[in-house]
Amino acid sequence: MNSELSETSRLLDIMPASGRMMTKIVGKPDQPTIIKTTFPVPWKNDRIVYLNFDLWMNLPKAQRDLIMLRTVSWLCEIEWFKPNINQGIFGVGLVGIISQLTEADVVGILVAGGLTTIGLIRIWQSNHSTQTELAADEMAIRVATRRGYEAPEAANHLLQGIENVAKIERRNNFNFTELIRSQNLKAIAGLSPVGVPEKVRKE
Repeated sequence: MNSELSETSRLLDIMPASGRMMTKIVGKPDQPTIIKTTFPVPWKNDRIVYLNFDLWMNLPKAQRDLIMLRTVSWLCEIEWFKPNINQGIFGVGLVGIISQLTEADVVGILVAGGLTTIGLIRIWQSNHSTQTELAADEMAIRVATRRGYEAPEAANHLLQGIENVAKIERRNNFNFTELIRSQNLKAIAGLSPVGVPEKVRKE
């Protein structure tokens, strides 16, 4: 338990101030994955990161640093109420539900509920897009350079972390997002002259 507290404290120290305020690290020894997060909901401020510490500590320290910084960067970028079309659909649907509930209009409630669901799905998709995933990696690398890492070194640690997490979790293949992320990290680390095409990046 002391080692878990020590590691949690160390991880909080390397986070940017915004991540430190929003993120809560919770030990979850029964989970099969090394690190897991739940998609944040707008009525909760906490961004929870679940760690299987027994598996987590099998990773080298630098890889742990970059994986945590990357996870926190992704979590902190999720904004429910940033004005765009997806949040607009969600907001209109939510207001519609409240309005129709007061009038007990069943059809209106169904329509408003549908709009809210569409908005929720679009917000979830935009926060799991290739562009968002790559941006989280690049943000983690920028934060790492303020913690004593060189950018190519940090990219390589994150790349190796992705590979080692898959090995420890006994996954034989990367998913599509992991493949794209790995190619982008190889380019940043100077291991490959080929980056991610702009068209793929914007998907």
